[in-house]
Amino acid sequence: MTSTIPTSPTQTADGAALQAVLLDMDGTLVDTEGFWWDAEVRVFAELGHELDEAWREVVVGGPMTRSAGYLIEVTGAAIALPELTVLLNDAFEKRISEGVPLMPGVQRLLAELAAQEVPTALVSASHRRIIDRVLDAVPHDFALSVAGDEVPRTKPHPDPYLLAARGLGFEPARCAVIEDTATGVASAEAAGCPVVAVPSVAPIAAAQGRVVVDSLQDVDLAFLRRFAASTH
Repeated sequence: MTSTIPTSPTQTADGAALQAVLLDMDGTLVDTEGFWWDAEVRVFAELGHELDEAWREVVVGGPMTRSAGYLIEVTGAAIALPELTVLLNDAFEKRISEGVPLMPGVQRLLAELAAQEVPTALVSASHRRIIDRVLDAVPHDFALSVAGDEVPRTKPHPDPYLLAARGLGFEPARCAVIEDTATGVASAEAAGCPVVAVPSVAPIAAAQGRVVVDSLQDVDLAFLRRFAASTH
């Protein structure tokens, strides 16, 4: 674990500081960040371009338009953004049809949150068609989900997390967010949510209102309640 939180709540012993948990999807809920890169590599290879591994950290966690636009720019590929977006979603959807592995610790954590009746929501920059395919394959009890193509501005803007908190009926400051990328962390923090970062591809530093862990195997409801209380 990269950072620490108090061993006991600073304000509320009953966990009232924590009202809900909001989770990112790719790289947080499911081990699919690599799937996106595989899809991008495959699509651009078909367009006659080889992607540099160094570009992976630039596009990870980003909204489709930003990631795809960046790859068009650096490769010089002769393809329009809307067309490329369709190809990437198609390639990713084909990849997840082969199976969607959960990230370590996720199934246990979701089961605990459900058992304790802590509301949860899925908040992703992926499009609705992709989220629905993943949710069909993953056991979950999410009260709602927010897709990147359902908000005016997706991550790193605060809109997705603000929408999720409002949909659950809670203040963003009392919704703990679990994210794996700097883009997602920026979105959650801009919305005013405390963040548990579980870096997947690129490192994320600890900061005020943010704790960094190596794996969700290190996180349970007691941990989240202590962390939420420590931020108030």
